[in-house]
Amino acid sequence: MAQITEAAAHDEGAALPKGFRSAQQGWPELDRIPHPPRRIPLLGDVVGADVRRPMQDSMRFARELGPIFRRKAFGKEIVFVGGAGLAADLADESRFAKHVGLGVANLRPVAGDGLFTAYNHEPNWQLAHDILAPGFSRDAMAGYHRLMLDVAGRLTAHWDERERTGRAVDVPGDMTKLTLETIARTGFGHDFGSFDRERPHPFVTSMVGTLAFAQRRNLVPGPLAPFLLRAATRRNDADMAYLNRTVDEVVAARRAEGRGGEPDDLLDRMLAVAHPETGERLSAENIRRQVITFLVAGHETTSGALSFALHYLARNPQVLARAQDEVDRVWAGKDEPAYEDVAKLRHLRRVLDESLRLWPTAPAFAREARQDTVLGGEHPMRRGAWALVLAMTMHRDPEAWGEDADEFDPDRFEPKAVRARPAHVFKPFGTGARACIGRQFALHEAVLVLGLLLRRYDLHADPGYRLRVAERLTLMPEGLRLRLGRR
Repeated sequence: MAQITEAAAHDEGAALPKGFRSAQQGWPELDRIPHPPRRIPLLGDVVGADVRRPMQDSMRFARELGPIFRRKAFGKEIVFVGGAGLAADLADESRFAKHVGLGVANLRPVAGDGLFTAYNHEPNWQLAHDILAPGFSRDAMAGYHRLMLDVAGRLTAHWDERERTGRAVDVPGDMTKLTLETIARTGFGHDFGSFDRERPHPFVTSMVGTLAFAQRRNLVPGPLAPFLLRAATRRNDADMAYLNRTVDEVVAARRAEGRGGEPDDLLDRMLAVAHPETGERLSAENIRRQVITFLVAGHETTSGALSFALHYLARNPQVLARAQDEVDRVWAGKDEPAYEDVAKLRHLRRVLDESLRLWPTAPAFAREARQDTVLGGEHPMRRGAWALVLAMTMHRDPEAWGEDADEFDPDRFEPKAVRARPAHVFKPFGTGARACIGRQFALHEAVLVLGLLLRRYDLHADPGYRLRVAERLTLMPEGLRLRLGRR
């Protein structure tokens, strides 16, 4: 199971936020919250635990124990929330804020105070957010559209060859190549050449290694980590060094260009734009951390979302046919869709949303109390106490989504159905002020790519494949391959 240690927070030399408490200390009536049976003294809830799939393991316990429960391992205890009602209460920004914990804190050695991993009290989060937010405006997004089309063209060229020779496509692998190239080119003017390689780019290998290590650290008792993770730590150090070196080269090349005028992309904004009110600029170290954050978070979750959507489209021929009809109708007579044409694919967007509902690629987020409060009217929380919201379980709560909540049905996102549901029950991008800054970028990219693929191909699933979901802090279908037919 996942956990956070105070030592992890001190890795960067940053003081813990005032009022920080462990989950156990911050819940005065912890004994009222259920936990798995067969708890072992000192070890905790380790019987039957799945260390390779801790989020799916917690999802299983949520079904057995209810909307709020706790798990303990090696002295660390975490409160999990899977019920939609309690999760909606935690979304109240006046009482709760983002908590940087679990595997996210383990990424701080490489991402530091980047947008995703910054503690709430660290000033660089607000500075970077204010400088970079205009980079995700409608005008900026329209400017990225052309580059997104260019990268999608590399994918379809690759898939055309696969279709011509009758070979299946590696969906997660190819979506990872696509989304890495998209964020690298649109955000930083860099080309990794992913589609010229049979194997993943070393940046992807190092990124996956770092994410996997961050999750693995959660599974090992703190005092034993130096011994049990000695070799893994050396590999992780090498992975982090490669990520840093790669980003430093990208930034150095841009500085050497000496660009002027209006910023063209996110890197331009980081290097040249000052805060509109204070005049403060991002430091060189923080720029590196922000670039790493965008390269990792900006492609890892989107590639998973695209992969799950393609899986469900291939498995549901009627949904696939309806989506193809929509693309043919809306984009009729156009060689390439314009920026504004993407938002017109409303059914395809619902397919994407439903895929993210069932398998949110960022499967959980933590929330901490800003002051002493009571969660859901019955669970007291002291200031600094935190809980981990299981988005996968919240998204499948029958009270919010119906008794068929485990079934794939894009019509759940018809406007009438959305209006009928409670607020705050769909959170694939987190919640509140610290929610994903690139949400609109990811959604535009994903719907555009899905539209281009469905316009060009029929998708044929392997009848013997059963969905398996790999975890490396994010979620990704494992071993998913599809065969193609040109339309």
